[in-house]
Amino acid sequence: MRLYAILVYSFLYLPIGIIALFSFSAGRSASQLQGISLKWYGRALNNPFVMEALWTSVKIAFVSAVLASIVGTLAALALTGMRGRVRKAFDLMIHIAVMIPGIVIGIATLIALVSVFDIVNPWLESVSGYRLSMGFGSLIAAHGLFTMSLVVLLVRGRMETLDRALIEASGDLGASPLSTFRQVTLPLITPAILAGFLLSFTFSFDDFIVAFFVAGSETTLPIYVFSSIRRGVTPEINAIGTMVMVASLGVLIVAQLMLRRGNAKRT
Repeated sequence: MRLYAILVYSFLYLPIGIIALFSFSAGRSASQLQGISLKWYGRALNNPFVMEALWTSVKIAFVSAVLASIVGTLAALALTGMRGRVRKAFDLMIHIAVMIPGIVIGIATLIALVSVFDIVNPWLESVSGYRLSMGFGSLIAAHGLFTMSLVVLLVRGRMETLDRALIEASGDLGASPLSTFRQVTLPLITPAILAGFLLSFTFSFDDFIVAFFVAGSETTLPIYVFSSIRRGVTPEINAIGTMVMVASLGVLIVAQLMLRRGNAKRT
């Protein structure tokens, strides 16, 4: 089993390590290490197209993560009090949203948005002269919807481990339901909400498949990288991939630490 685990992890992470290694190449070849240099990192950070795509990805990821955190937390609070078949049906839909392939989500979102635009745009154009189209808004909507399930799972799992006696005691002492939520429940589930926000941000920032279908004229960083490698892989692309990988791992580590901190406080 140890040998099997070593082979699996090597298969997963060795290519990533090779990309990170070749990003320090001083030459122009992306598959040969010709000296050690950081020039490709500087070139990537000074590339206006890279920085524009990076800023677009950050804005979309931040807004979609905020919306996913708000709506996902409200949904988790509602699901915590549900029982029976209704609860099972919602649980099934949430888990399907996590497991379904990204290409299916992308195609389904594209079809849904095009159908809505065909219905709304004639009326909207006659009233205001404005038409809805693919772009920043469609990216936020698509990413917010498929990352919301992550927030629901994290927050609901945290809610189910809370000591109900604390909430009941707050009510017995005269606190209103809103005061109980603000002063008791919310502080206890905040680590899970923040962890869900960070995971949503990471998934949205790294997403290519869904964004490819609904981006319209917008260019996110993964779309820019995909467009660039069609012309050939360069050490600059390796440098961009390495920086994105390090940033994503950092966010995931922070999210995990927040969850552990929340569990430690509960204990």
